[in-house]
Amino acid sequence: MRIIVIGGDGYLGWPTALHLSARGHEVAIVDNLVRRGYDNELGTHSLTPIVSIQERIAVWKKLTGHTIELAIGDICDYSFFEPFFCTFAPEAVVHFGEQRSAPYSMIDRRHAVYTQTNNVVGTLNLLYAIAEHAPDCHLVKLGTMGEYGTPNIDIEEGYLTVTHNGRTDTMPYPKQPGSMYHLSKVHDSHNMMFACRVWGLRATDLNQGVVYGIDTAETLHDPRLVTRFDYDAVFGTALNRFIVQAVCDMPLTVYGKGGQTRGFLDIRDTLACVELALNSPAARGEFRVFNQFTEQFSVQQLADIVVQAAAKHGIGARIDHIDNPRVEKEEHYYNAAHSKLIDLGLQPHFLSDTLIDSVMTTIKMHMHVVRANLVMPTVKWRN
Repeated sequence: MRIIVIGGDGYLGWPTALHLSARGHEVAIVDNLVRRGYDNELGTHSLTPIVSIQERIAVWKKLTGHTIELAIGDICDYSFFEPFFCTFAPEAVVHFGEQRSAPYSMIDRRHAVYTQTNNVVGTLNLLYAIAEHAPDCHLVKLGTMGEYGTPNIDIEEGYLTVTHNGRTDTMPYPKQPGSMYHLSKVHDSHNMMFACRVWGLRATDLNQGVVYGIDTAETLHDPRLVTRFDYDAVFGTALNRFIVQAVCDMPLTVYGKGGQTRGFLDIRDTLACVELALNSPAARGEFRVFNQFTEQFSVQQLADIVVQAAAKHGIGARIDHIDNPRVEKEEHYYNAAHSKLIDLGLQPHFLSDTLIDSVMTTIKMHMHVVRANLVMPTVKWRN
């Protein structure tokens, strides 16, 4: 297929572009490189050194012979995006190109407005491009499990069948997002659903859990193909922060009681899920939702797992509970369905000591550049 990967310079977008290219698809990356700009703004960095996108693509071509096309620009700028979209004529689009950090979206009014404008307008432009120029193109978009929040009932995959006053209907699962970022993803989902229902587009919304891991089969070809590893309190996941803190002899900082539970998956499973969705596209007019995760953990469980793994490295990691900067339930029911991708053939990897050992080894290689001040929270949900 001819596939555009929007946000193909990012943590997930880059390995996805390589994965699809390795399988013989004609891949084009569209990216405005703003993720690198966030580092400049916040004084953060990827622990793994990241070369330019041009060098990444050149290394990939030299190693494999596969060419990845590159278009640097902002999909919020339709005068840029529309002509490229028409020229490339994609059969599918994988959309990662959004501001993805909840803490970043909660810094202040400006960051909230930027996040929602960037995410919602970019997706709207993409939907219009597909509707006007390639109505049979399949959109695979990264959503988030955070759209659902933490309801006191089971979380279904996108839809809920409800009986009310003797009448039954299937409707979108109620959303209780926990940040301005997660709100933007809810708006995206509604816009995509509308476009499928009214314009007859085909779209798959991958409501993804928290992703962990660095290495994929393709990035291991050359150190210059490595993807990002963020450990700061704005873009880094709790698991990333905990592993860095353990290796660098800092206490693992658990927010509040640590009972917050979420879905998690290995980066290799993200690539597999995208590929499965592309190979079995939604029907025309169908907006389908897959919950994309393989395991559930609480924050406290993650910290305990890292402490146990660190002990095998001779590291006596310890846990500190600190005030939770977020507004969220710290103890709650959480049971989310996630069978549709399994039914399509996903063979999951699970979080294990082996994975954590591998990440710890990578961190040890780069621990001389760790900035300890970056792991502590600076953004608070309440004013």
